[in-house]
Amino acid sequence: MTQNKSSQMAVKSSQGRIAVLLGGNSAERSISLLSGNAVLHALLRQGVDAFAIDVDKQLVPRLLNEQIDKVFNMLHGRGGEDGQLQGLLELMQIPYTGSGVLASALSMDKIKTKLIWQSLGLPTPRSALLAFDSDWHGLIAELGEVVVKPAHEGSSIGMSMVRTAEQLRQAYEIASTYDAEIMAEQRIFGAEFTVPVIHGRVFPAIELRTHHEFYDFDAKYIANDTQYLCPAPLSPDKSAELADICLRAFNAVGARDWARIDVMQDQAGNFWLLEINTVPGMTDHSLVPMSAAALGINFDELVMLILNGRSDAQDLTGGAKKS
Repeated sequence: MTQNKSSQMAVKSSQGRIAVLLGGNSAERSISLLSGNAVLHALLRQGVDAFAIDVDKQLVPRLLNEQIDKVFNMLHGRGGEDGQLQGLLELMQIPYTGSGVLASALSMDKIKTKLIWQSLGLPTPRSALLAFDSDWHGLIAELGEVVVKPAHEGSSIGMSMVRTAEQLRQAYEIASTYDAEIMAEQRIFGAEFTVPVIHGRVFPAIELRTHHEFYDFDAKYIANDTQYLCPAPLSPDKSAELADICLRAFNAVGARDWARIDVMQDQAGNFWLLEINTVPGMTDHSLVPMSAAALGINFDELVMLILNGRSDAQDLTGGAKKS
């Protein structure tokens, strides 16, 4: 991007004082702190009047007492990504980045997201809701190998890969320490992708390759041997197919501003939607900045793009909708 265009973006960002919400008390607090501070420093570098709020019980007084024109939401997980914060900000009439109340609540709930996608004919693996008295043997017989997930967590927290009935029971107990609702999802074997959508524009897909059994918390945030192929090595037809599926998945839940969709491709080449993240990570290991970089958009520009909205998306991407 030229210096002139960077200056134009800085001018367009004159939206008053921006509060970056980060931290919180979810299981993803540590990642939220990293993401939020990265965003804060990007805003400050761009000359934005920005400051951080580490969210705790004093959030409401802080929002009331500070002069805030807009919130940049970088709270990952429950409390910040599930509609609760969005509802509070709506009541207080404070504009904010990201999806609204309903889309946030739906997207945070993996079970309800899948039901919506299924109702619209979008491809997503079969799944079942687990309980302490589930028929473990019957579920394995029906679904085969499965992925056990807390329904309302992100960053692969509480996830397990399961092959047997006994492993399924144990995985349920582990996941239950994080959430009251646990799902078992049919495991798809093949390539794993993630695809950002920003202001209705599909950004380049990233293929994720790890030596771990799956793309777990360590592979996402700690390991240095995880491979990221961006743009993903897909044929033009498959790239367009993936972009179309992800844009439809984004729109299906009513997402707004930005999100990242996780997808598997089976060995027959079929794509399967896993989940949507409405407040994706913005750390040095994060995927949305990596995808943006493939379009020549640096981190600071990406932050301003998310803050400013659709017009900047059109300027930066040329209006392209395919990854």
